[in-house]
Amino acid sequence: MKMLNEMAVFSQVVDSGSFSAAARKLALTTSAVSRHVGRLEKHLGGRLLLRTTRALSLTELGQQVYASCERMLGNAREVHALAGSYGVSPTGTLRLSAPVVFGQNWLAPKLPGFLEAFPNVNVTLTLIDRPVDLVNDGVDLAIRIGDTIAPGLITRPLCTFKYLLIASPDYLLRHGTPASPEELSKHRCSYLGYGQFGHDWTLTDGTRSVSVSVTGRLIINNSAALVAAVAEGGSIGLVPEFAAQSAMKDGRVVRILSEWNLSEPYVGSVQFVYTPGRFIAQKIRAFIDYFVSDGPVSPK
Repeated sequence: MKMLNEMAVFSQVVDSGSFSAAARKLALTTSAVSRHVGRLEKHLGGRLLLRTTRALSLTELGQQVYASCERMLGNAREVHALAGSYGVSPTGTLRLSAPVVFGQNWLAPKLPGFLEAFPNVNVTLTLIDRPVDLVNDGVDLAIRIGDTIAPGLITRPLCTFKYLLIASPDYLLRHGTPASPEELSKHRCSYLGYGQFGHDWTLTDGTRSVSVSVTGRLIINNSAALVAAVAEGGSIGLVPEFAAQSAMKDGRVVRILSEWNLSEPYVGSVQFVYTPGRFIAQKIRAFIDYFVSDGPVSPK
């Protein structure tokens, strides 16, 4: 069929919001992108885009053509997925996104095992804390923490994790070890700036719950940085277990009140997220199955 390349380029221009952004995505020059769109407009006999110095907008014809282009590209993606789904073995490059600290501490150490198990699959991992746009950013599979997922995406649970109370041995030597949650109010406590619980913590040991308001001078929005600060002896910290495991293993921090956990709904959930389709590429299916079978995050 004629104009398939031009239709794909036009669709990318609309998705990217500008000719220059589309050019970067497609590894073309801006002038080449403009020529593709111009040829499509000439072929169809009408304007598709209204261009100003600041923005692009679709004409009525452009809206109809864009919808058709999206359907065409969706079908093309299914064809590619079908080829990967029915291959003899998983192959190709898997483009993966994950939150920074989870990716560093939990995921990255397990990747060599996956690569050894699937020698024909390469992995390109991007660690970023914001949710990526799987289609526009060219991501095959993303790992998300939390239950709020954009509509239209497919999810598969990976694992759950708890929040742990940790402190450095030096801090406990100087200030004492809390024997109960109520004693936390007498200590300096640090926590994550994005945690829904803030400075009001409800802890449970499975039989009873205790609510306590803590005070402290340090709030950080990165769990690895929070663990590093706690390891220097400044406070007691409440952190995700995957962030604390390395520091606990080498003795820089220890877990306190280990029989107590932050109460629901503050147990974290980790999920795989991918775009829907009739077929799932073998490389995606293999990656998900490999890591789901690895089991939940658990402190040692």
